[in-house]
Amino acid sequence: VALFIEIYQNSDVNGFSYLWISAIVWLVVLVKILITPEILYGYDALNFKIKEINDSSLILKGVWKLTNTTKLDNNQHVILKEKIDRKILLYIEKIEKLALSYEVFRDPELSLSDFSNQLGIPKSHISYLFKYHTTISFSEFKKTIRVHDAIKHIEADFLNYPQVKNVYYHKNLLHLVNRNVKKISFILLAFSVLLFLISFALINNTIRLAVYSKRFIINTMKLVGATRGFIRFPFLVSSTIQGFIGAIIAIGLLIGVIYGIQNEFEQVITLYDYKIIGALFFLVIVLGILITMVATFFAVNKYLRIKQDQLYL
Repeated sequence: VALFIEIYQNSDVNGFSYLWISAIVWLVVLVKILITPEILYGYDALNFKIKEINDSSLILKGVWKLTNTTKLDNNQHVILKEKIDRKILLYIEKIEKLALSYEVFRDPELSLSDFSNQLGIPKSHISYLFKYHTTISFSEFKKTIRVHDAIKHIEADFLNYPQVKNVYYHKNLLHLVNRNVKKISFILLAFSVLLFLISFALINNTIRLAVYSKRFIINTMKLVGATRGFIRFPFLVSSTIQGFIGAIIAIGLLIGVIYGIQNEFEQVITLYDYKIIGALFFLVIVLGILITMVATFFAVNKYLRIKQDQLYL
């Protein structure tokens, strides 16, 4: 630049007279690179940044993935990708606009076909979007929108009170809460299964020790001609009674826990759903009896099969 100006003005050509202009130009370029380094990585990175900026207008940002990172299943999806990538933001905005009007998702029978018809977008395109460009499935998306709808009603109810001027919450975090609840539910389920296996092992070992102490009585009954069913019967009856008593004790502890949690968090949750509580208590009684009966059955059978000389081992 300095050389060009010097030549144009017919002055001495040494390149130093207007060097400050070049310095300013390169300083601007350097600042631009520091502010937006994406330009160094080519069109793809820059285009992704542009999409990310445009994405700021979306309400459910955490639901959508503008860039697909999952491998496509078949050739049809490859063809759809070429068509949908150009319109992805338009599609997402249309979906959000219709979904957040809430009326559509109040229909419990709403299907993906119904939703695509109301949007005026082919079902295959909507299906592709929910498979490759969302963090949740369509059924989970419906639940998320219904949660938004319910909170909208709650917000309206709160605003009816003169003491309340405004209600604020992070709309974008609602689906994350639902996802975390689902993850926590799986963790609790796995922990419950682990506790069940541990309790079964403890009960089984206790019953085996109890039957072991009576192995000579079992052998004596065999010697006098008692049938296997006749020998098993008193053990099974005893285990049934013990299982029932254990279940009643467990139910008593559950009642205490439920009562304590309800009193502590009375304004937050309610645990007084008598159908669910009744089903839970029934399940505890059934499992208590079933576990003890199964463990007793196999423990007694062991000593019904072995020979007399093995009783002393």
